Amino acid sequence: MVVTVPDGISVGSLPQEGLGIQLSFDETSYRMMFDALDRTMRAKGRLGYLRDLFYTPTPRKGKGGMRAETFSFADLHFPYLNPTQEHAVNEVLRAKDVAIVHGPPGTGKTTTLVEAIYETLRRESQVLVCAQSNMAVDWISEKLVDRGVNVLRIGNPVRVDDKMLSFTYERRFEAHPDYPQLWSIRKAIRELRAHRKRGDKNYHQKLERLKDRATALEIGINQQLFGEARVIACTLVGSGHRLLEGMKFGTLFIDEAAQALEAACWIAIRRASRVVLAGDHCQLPPTVKSYEALKGGLGKTLMERIAEQRPEVVTLLTVQYRMNEEIMRFSSDWFYHNMVQSAPEVKFRSILDLDRPMMWIDTGNYDTKQTEAHPQPLPRGGESVWTQEVEANQSPLPSGGVGGGVYGYSNSSEARLTLLALRAYFEIIGKERILSERLDVGIISPYRAQVQLLRKLVKKNEFFKPFRSLISVNTVDGFQGQERDIIVISLVRSNDEGQIGFLRDLRRMNVAITRARMKLIILGDRSTLCRHPFYRKLWEYIKNL
Repeated sequence: MVVTVPDGISVGSLPQEGLGIQLSFDETSYRMMFDALDRTMRAKGRLGYLRDLFYTPTPRKGKGGMRAETFSFADLHFPYLNPTQEHAVNEVLRAKDVAIVHGPPGTGKTTTLVEAIYETLRRESQVLVCAQSNMAVDWISEKLVDRGVNVLRIGNPVRVDDKMLSFTYERRFEAHPDYPQLWSIRKAIRELRAHRKRGDKNYHQKLERLKDRATALEIGINQQLFGEARVIACTLVGSGHRLLEGMKFGTLFIDEAAQALEAACWIAIRRASRVVLAGDHCQLPPTVKSYEALKGGLGKTLMERIAEQRPEVVTLLTVQYRMNEEIMRFSSDWFYHNMVQSAPEVKFRSILDLDRPMMWIDTGNYDTKQTEAHPQPLPRGGESVWTQEVEANQSPLPSGGVGGGVYGYSNSSEARLTLLALRAYFEIIGKERILSERLDVGIISPYRAQVQLLRKLVKKNEFFKPFRSLISVNTVDGFQGQERDIIVISLVRSNDEGQIGFLRDLRRMNVAITRARMKLIILGDRSTLCRHPFYRKLWEYIKNL
């Protein structure tokens, strides 16, 4: 925190007592969202048309009503895209009003969106690219820069990724050839104000001339920066920035639209004639902390709403390049109507020969304290042998071991078993191979308390010392958009009542189980979790592999 003290006052002269700092909530974002909603509700013209289109269902055959308009032209071919990605890009280019690119995990949504933006720029001079978070904006911006697109990143430089700092408005502004002259004029203005003499009749004339020159230079620099940029990139709230005041765009692209608040989307949509949304509403939802807001419908995103009302504008990407077929299959069946398929090059990918890609360790069958005190040496024969050996020597894990906390629930017994299971698998693979091939591991838990506990145990455990750079431990939200060779999930909940809390949010579980490329290990109390149909089906699926 930086505290600025007025000139002429020394810090030492300030009173030592009675000073305090009062933090207040920054409501700027919320005011902008309220303003955008008010304008949208009152809007006529193009904004009003889009509002009505997004909120009315597709008319039945023979019935009148609004329809999403499209252009008609032959398919363009992109040899480096698969057929569904190519179809998605063509659908984006044909859309006059709205298009949705629905990208399940590992299907190349970003690749498809970057291509759609690149092709759109062949037809339009400039587009607006937004996302809910700075991280998502930086990610798509970086991919566009790699394609040679001139990107101007609008937003607070403090929140921009280091790789994108040189593309921010502030850095570009300071790097402009006219900036030294502008800085000199501003310095002259400050000095003129500081050394003003009484009775100086020319003071105001000098000051106004300097101000006019500074303003003209600043306008000229801005015109050049925005005129040369092909993509203006910012967060949805950032699209209300004063720099964009009065600007209009032919196309707005919203990445990770399934995590974006609907009210925030309308801030950006006000500036566009048509909208392209990309994301997956079967993965993480937006963060809404108010129960009343959830009841009022704020948990439903604009992308989800349009997908329900206008299914004809949705293109599903159906070929995934991340997971082994057996890891992907359950998610495809449950969430995507069995429409997602594995690319041939990843279909059978695995770390070990004859390895089971998915495994569920029922923590209701283990006394993890005993296992930790007397770790079983793992035979080279594979995990199934290890499982049988441990099952033969363990007593049931009590349903206790679950405690509340400010970060939710934790389960110390399951945490220890999680590391034991990972150690067992590491011993099968071998230390040399793990380090030489840099096999990376993600340990996921839905609860922050369990994540904190697992991080401490990993740091304390000497066995994992050589592998710590390859192991990351985080919540489901922390792993959104990421992938690992091996994923271990600790589900935590274990009680006699079958209470699973927000594990009922199946979209989070979809994210968790689709982070793994080659191996997925789930730890959870089957008797608690399998009262829910999703977990019961998942257990049966893994058991029958």
